[in-house]
Amino acid sequence: MQTRRPVSPASPLAKARRIVVKVGSSLLVDGTTGRLNRAWLETLAADLVRMRRRGQQIILVSSGAIALGRRQLGLPGGALRLEASQAAAAVGQIRLAHAYKEVFEAQGVTVAQVLLTLEDSERRRRYLNARATLNGLLGLGAVPVINENDTVATTEIRYGDNDRLAARVAQMASADCVVLLSDVEGLYTADPNVDANAQFVDRVVRVTAAIEAMAGTARSDFGTGGMATKVAAARIAVSAGAHLCVAAGAHKHPLRRIERGARCTWFVPQGNPRTARKQWIAGSLRPNGAILIDEGALRALRAGKSLLPAGVTGVRGRFDRGDTVSVITPQGREFARGIAAYADGDVTRIMGRKTRELDELLGYRGRDEMIHRDDLVVVADEVATENE
Repeated sequence: MQTRRPVSPASPLAKARRIVVKVGSSLLVDGTTGRLNRAWLETLAADLVRMRRRGQQIILVSSGAIALGRRQLGLPGGALRLEASQAAAAVGQIRLAHAYKEVFEAQGVTVAQVLLTLEDSERRRRYLNARATLNGLLGLGAVPVINENDTVATTEIRYGDNDRLAARVAQMASADCVVLLSDVEGLYTADPNVDANAQFVDRVVRVTAAIEAMAGTARSDFGTGGMATKVAAARIAVSAGAHLCVAAGAHKHPLRRIERGARCTWFVPQGNPRTARKQWIAGSLRPNGAILIDEGALRALRAGKSLLPAGVTGVRGRFDRGDTVSVITPQGREFARGIAAYADGDVTRIMGRKTRELDELLGYRGRDEMIHRDDLVVVADEVATENE
């Protein structure tokens, strides 16, 4: 049985060197009026300025642009068409950036606006460019305020939620800690709105399929991310060696409350973080395709070996050499992600064949491995919480 276990005041948030804080739309925008909740924002800024003064670096990932813009444009409630969302984002982003500028500059802190799309973190070169920009801003003493670039992103190149964006940003910036401030206080074993026996989970030491199954759905009028997206964000963050906290943020001074032991869920990284390259692979939100494998290949991957053509049974989707792909077990479950050494057409030609046959089948000398073990990260895991 899960039991309540308070987090120590000496939490990862207090000890972290570099922190990413994600702010949900339901906190920034009043659900009745559609106006910015400025009084709350000022208390958040006070928390962040206090943390900066003790030597911590801060990155903000902020929702709210669409929610603010739709009110200004007189758009109705509920889901919006893509073009209406982009228009609302264009209008709301100005208001959101201006609010952050005023609130932080009143306390002597410079903020910088950074807009990202999914491709900025999924394509390696753009990922590195974004990382350099963030490090440069932090080095100059500015607080980056990041949002998805909704005005240009199409459905196919969107994160779709700022929870996973925050985790990807933490990975880019090598942050120690991620805090997701939202309208939920943390993870329960089931949806507490429908299950009276649902129990609160204080800590998760491995993100697994069973943990993901505990996640509920979004219940905010303005937000797009529910608990499922927060657990997905946690998987990315902990693989990069960062703690991730899910906490209710509606209270004034929400970060100070967490440091003092307020109820929240901490996702805890295990061991040393992966190399930067493997972090990037594991955190990919949109693999370009999939490679299907047999039981023999699955055993080899579990033993830490590379994926060879002989163990491949099929291909899904279209991908080029160097793209990130999912590795699918015979049971249809994603087991790993890796960088493909061959495009999908070549994979089809050589799958199931021995390494010595590759030159003749391809007409050129390729790599022996379909995915080298240095370019492969296992993403499946066993279930565990610290309370078990």
